[in-house]
This record gives sequence, structure tokens and C-alpha cells, in this order.
Amino acid sequence: MARALNTALRDAMTADDSVVVFGEDVGPLGGVFRVTDGLTATFGEQRCFDTPLAEAGIAGLAIGMAMNGLRPVVEMQFDAFAYPAFEQITSHLAKMANRTRGRVRLPVVVRVPYAGGIGGVEHHCDSSEAYYAHTPGLTVVAPSSNADAYGLLRAAIEHPDPVVFLEPKKHYFSTEQVDTTREVPPIGRAVVRRPGADATLIAYGPSVPVALGAAEMAAAEGRDLGVVDLRSIVPFDDATVLAEVRRTGRAVVVAEAPGFASVASEIAARVAEGCFHHLEAPVRRVTGFDVPYPPPKLERHYLPGAERVLDTVDELQWDHR
Repeated sequence: MARALNTALRDAMTADDSVVVFGEDVGPLGGVFRVTDGLTATFGEQRCFDTPLAEAGIAGLAIGMAMNGLRPVVEMQFDAFAYPAFEQITSHLAKMANRTRGRVRLPVVVRVPYAGGIGGVEHHCDSSEAYYAHTPGLTVVAPSSNADAYGLLRAAIEHPDPVVFLEPKKHYFSTEQVDTTREVPPIGRAVVRRPGADATLIAYGPSVPVALGAAEMAAAEGRDLGVVDLRSIVPFDDATVLAEVRRTGRAVVVAEAPGFASVASEIAARVAEGCFHHLEAPVRRVTGFDVPYPPPKLERHYLPGAERVLDTVDELQWDHR
């Protein structure tokens, strides 16, 4: 995925001279995950450069550059490191188009390596998607595959308004090959990764492989679980999600973030409202726990796994069918 993202940045910078990349250590070092490796050497320090350790300054600089015709792509290095930039993102980046009645658009991409699974310490494994999804004016996407990482990032850079691009860092070094010539669905479109007849698992970003793994395990036990990959949290693809749940009558939402007041909560509410007369059981959620992200040795207990997903599927009132 790191290579797919690097290729997307490289192709976007080649195609459009107004695309600039900056953040902490993204220049000659190539970023802590090497996503920007080689970009400074290829495009020069005017288009891919390091910044001070000042996230609010990074976001503010991007806003000013976008107001003057550039298309900044900024990296926040780690999920929780983005919090100092939150005021700039929510008060200005998200609101400028509305504040100016559409006269000033800000085509800024905020790349956020996020979520757990890498054995990181505090401030390095947060799932912060709910903060951004709750902010009107922001588009929020989370790729689960290398192909989507490339395609969604190219689409995000071309988008006329700000996009928060959540990159599941535990997938940076996955080995899936990427065909950059293959078109992927646009922002705002979910994809059915696996059709199923008995229940629908709904996931995004790092939780999609977990859901697919649970579906494979369920198949060995004679149950047919479908998997929907949201890809885009905002805008949300109600049509695809609701159509799949109406077919199966059962739904489980899988996400790493804590469950209270979460994106998973919003998905469950939308499914309950849109599929009420089709549901054979309550919509369930499998999420991280409502505690700060734990130390590395406890990470495996915190993160939703296939076994926890299947335990929840077992509770979907199969005997009432």
C-alpha cells in the first residue's frame, strides 16, 4: 500500500504542477513509512518538502496555499499527531466553501496514517475517523486495498474540496499487486467484496480484511456471510449497504474505533432506519473498546478479530429465521 500511495502521489504531481506535498519528514527521508520516498529527488524541494513539528501550522499553510491556487497534500505522520491541527481543519478547512458561498474552494488532502495493528505506543494507533466524519464540509475516505489506495488518493487529489484520507498503517507493507491502469469506483461508492446470503458484514479500512477473514471461517462452518467495504465514510453509500442488508436480513458492523458515538453507531442507525422491515435481528457492532488505545502487549485483545465477529454473528437469532 505504501508503494501504491507513492505511485499515486508521483502520478498526480506529474500530471498537475499545482500538486505539492509536505509534512514532517516527508522530504529527503521519504516519510516514516516511506510513502513519499523519492518525491523530493524527482520534483524538487519546492514541491515535496519538510515542515517543522507543528501540525496546526501544516494545516494552516495548506489552507493558504489552496486559497492561492495550489493543491496541497499534507501528511500528519500519525493519527493522534493530527489533533493539534484539528481547529484549523474543522474551523477553516471544512467551512471555507460554505463561508464564502462557494467562491473559495480548498482542494486539500490531509493524509492520516491511522488505526492500530503495528504494536505502536500511545498517540500512534488512534482511530480518529468519527471526529472528521462529524464535521460537515469534509470528505472522509479509508481504503482497505492497495488498488483503492491508489485510485482513491488520485480521486482525492482531484477533488475540489478537502478530503481526509485515512491510511490503515498496518497495511502499508501488504504484498497485493496494484494495476494502476484499472479504474476503481469513485469516492462515495461502497463495494461488495464478498456476496453472502445469511448476514452482511459492513466494514471499512483496516477492518475489511478482518471481515473477509471472518466470512472465510464462517464458510467452513456452513454459513454464507457477505462483506461490504464502505471505502468512503463521507459521503456514505446508503444504496449499496441497504440493498445488501435487505437481502440477508442481518447486519454486523466491524470497526477498530471505540463503539460509543462512533462511525459504527451511525452505520447501525442508518441500517436500522433503512432496513427495519427486512431485519431478522438487531443490527450489531463489533468495535474497539471504550478505553484509550492499550499498550502493545494488549493490542490483540483490543482489536476486533474474526473470532469476535463470528461470536457476534452467532447471536443474530438464527433460530428465529
